[in-house]
Amino acid sequence: MSIDTPRPWLASYAPDVPHDIDLPTGSLFDLLDTSVSTFGGAVALEFFGSTTSYRELGEQVDRAAEGLRSLGVKKGDTVAIVLPNAPQHIVAFYAVLRLGGIVVEHNPLYTPRELRHQFEDHGATVAIAWDKVVQTIQDFPADVAVTTIVSVDITRAMPLVTRLALRLPLPKAMAARATLTTSVRGTVRWSKLLKSEPVSAAIERPGAADVAVIQYTSGTTGSPKGATLTHLNLTANAAQARAWVPTIERGSSVVYAVLPMFHAYGLTLCLTFAMSMGARLVLFPRFDPELVLKVIRKRPPTFLPAVPPIYDRLMAAAKKDGVSLAGIQIAISGAMPLSEAIVGPWEKETGGYLVEGYGLSETAPVLTANPVAPTRRAGTVGLPLPNTEVRVVDPEHPTTDRAPGEPGELLVRGPQVFGGYWKKQEETDAVFVPDGHGGAAWFRTGDIVTVDADGFVRIVDRIKELIITGGFNVSPSEVEEALRAFPGVADVAVVGLPSAHSGEDVAAAVVMEPGVSLDESAIREFARGGLAAYKVPRRVVAVDELPKSLIGKTLRRVVRENLLSDA
Repeated sequence: MSIDTPRPWLASYAPDVPHDIDLPTGSLFDLLDTSVSTFGGAVALEFFGSTTSYRELGEQVDRAAEGLRSLGVKKGDTVAIVLPNAPQHIVAFYAVLRLGGIVVEHNPLYTPRELRHQFEDHGATVAIAWDKVVQTIQDFPADVAVTTIVSVDITRAMPLVTRLALRLPLPKAMAARATLTTSVRGTVRWSKLLKSEPVSAAIERPGAADVAVIQYTSGTTGSPKGATLTHLNLTANAAQARAWVPTIERGSSVVYAVLPMFHAYGLTLCLTFAMSMGARLVLFPRFDPELVLKVIRKRPPTFLPAVPPIYDRLMAAAKKDGVSLAGIQIAISGAMPLSEAIVGPWEKETGGYLVEGYGLSETAPVLTANPVAPTRRAGTVGLPLPNTEVRVVDPEHPTTDRAPGEPGELLVRGPQVFGGYWKKQEETDAVFVPDGHGGAAWFRTGDIVTVDADGFVRIVDRIKELIITGGFNVSPSEVEEALRAFPGVADVAVVGLPSAHSGEDVAAAVVMEPGVSLDESAIREFARGGLAAYKVPRRVVAVDELPKSLIGKTLRRVVRENLLSDA
């Protein structure tokens, strides 16, 4: 595929990175199937030292697919996956896709209210869930569509010695057991699905244009929307990522999955990119520097996708324990700004590159990345990937281009850009701008950027008022709604404040009712009952009133400026 519009950034590409790639014609399942046939005996997955070969992975996917088919899953059905990083997650993902089903990824640490909202939206009748959250799904009201829950005990994928250690009556073992295991009755056990016969080859496979994944993302209104990603969106983005790192060899690389795979970033770089590379994917249920360093001592990653706080904590832990990070060839950072103060020390310690990229859930997700070469440019999110086009426009008039170097809203198009939001046509129409020349429509990212003469993109601001903390999106409206339910709160505005550790901290400016004093610890504790931990404000400040527009809308930007000036 070639693109005819000017792309000045191509001259800044690293050596051997193609300007365009041939787009995949198959599905995500075909991607895995190719690696199974090509790298059958190689290790596909590593989990606490236990390994699964590509051949074994393919067999498990075939059996799980047949098990799901027997539960009624068919082409076009949505299937919810609520799992941490574990081998069962990869198997479940590809098993659903084998049947032509649509995977809906969920954060297993979400509160019942957060999970229920998404389940009500996508309407999945089958859920594959970590046994620790099965009860939450079982407690959904009757009007939620779920009829079958497949319960997964992720510890069954661990080596026997590790599983036995979790049963020891030692404080550390008991704490680990509490975070990884529980006992659930009244569900279909995952292990039962794996005893099924392999799925019949006659069962139709999905096509490139079929929807593969629904990825939930918060919009400007604060209401989570499901971005529908096709097989082509995801296979194309994996292929673009492969093209961007030509020095990584297929069949011999090691990728660490420290990013949650229910997140768009972790999904593409671990679930799809790594599998398409025939890589050894080392899975971590959560980021634990001590556990990661234990694996690094034996086998450092070739490729480590993560967020800035992870690199910072890993370097600190490695220095403390005297562990070398040498051999990590490429680290790609995303989801939040990457400080230059991290890049230099990291590259010195590893001898490899640490580069920043950028993307959104709606774009599968990677749009731009810095070259993995000396030409990388700190402070920018890099260059558009192959087959990707960008424009900078007036955000009030998105068909009007801004002059080179001037800030404006970033518009993009490419094979990784989604087709719309699940069952939300009006919201879909609002984020696409017609080309005007008969070409594909442009997607509005909602981000204000500048693009320099060499094509490097720099994020200036966000139109969307999302807060990005620890790599996760937080909707201010959602947090505000939760805090307004606290007795004595008359009004509230939630914003993000700069943080050296997490990108941004969630902060709340609260107007209390007359005669009521703010109890910060009490309001934070209240918030924990309805919000995931990363959404709970780290800072709660009492104010006399909130700045409003002429139509009564709270001016969050002014709130943020006020909090920064008072800090």
